[in-house]
Amino acid sequence: MKLIAINDAATRVEVQNVLQLANDVDPATLALDGVDRIDLQFPKFTDGRAYSQAFLLRRRLGFEGELRATGDVLMDQLVQMQRSGFDSAVLRADQDAAAAEAQFLRFASFYQGDARTIAPLFAR
Repeated sequence: MKLIAINDAATRVEVQNVLQLANDVDPATLALDGVDRIDLQFPKFTDGRAYSQAFLLRRRLGFEGELRATGDVLMDQLVQMQRSGFDSAVLRADQDAAAAEAQFLRFASFYQGDARTIAPLFAR
């Protein structure tokens, strides 16, 4: 998963077709043709509706573009975000990127399947 400091996200100019999706919108109601990236919002770290949106976009709607987590993103959430289908996350300003990156080494594999790797470990 690509981690982005909030300062980098604000200054970077990107020329993709980006859809910013509030966490109360049903992704199944959207036309996703031509969309390269979808930014899913975490207004508070306790609001996990964007996890469900990401999983729905990946598994049921077959979205292949980038899913980016934005808003109140903490390093403790990153592993679950990746398992839900996110490709990148814009970290909250007080989060340490190096410590956040270590989360992926700490939890390197899982028994269950997830949004990208559907088969459980025993079936791989």
